[in-house]
Order: sequence, then structure tokens, then C-alpha cells
Amino acid sequence: MPRFQFSLGANDAVREAGAVLSDTFDDALTAISEQATVKDGDTLEIGVQGFPPARYQFVSFGRGAKAWRPAGLMAA
Repeated sequence: MPRFQFSLGANDAVREAGAVLSDTFDDALTAISEQATVKDGDTLEIGVQGFPPARYQFVSFGRGAKAWRPAGLMAA
């Protein structure tokens, strides 16, 4: 089972850091969202050892829908 290391925070300040054991990347994101206190605009860096981390931002949509979206992508 992969070990996903993560850091969670806002404005380049880390509020939580740790690791999640999960079968899939999606399951790791879900576990972090359920266990951590996550607010709009929070950033999450998550990855596995030996690879650069992915960076996501937490956003809310209408009617209570919430999701992680990729952050730091440059427009073409």
C-alpha cells in the first residue's frame, strides 16, 4: 500500500503534515479531507517518496459541493 506524504496549510504556512497509507491517490485525498480541518483556499502538497509532490487547492462550489483542484498550473 503506498504511503502518501502531505502538508496542508494556507499562504505558505504549514498547518498540518503527515502521511496517509492508501490504496489509491483518490482515497488519500478523501481521507485527508475527512480527517483534517480544511477551508476554502487551503493548499495541499501530496506525493510519494521519489517523486515531486502534486499541489492542490481546496475550493467550494454552489450547494455545498467541495473539491481539490490542481494549483499552480500555467495557462497555455
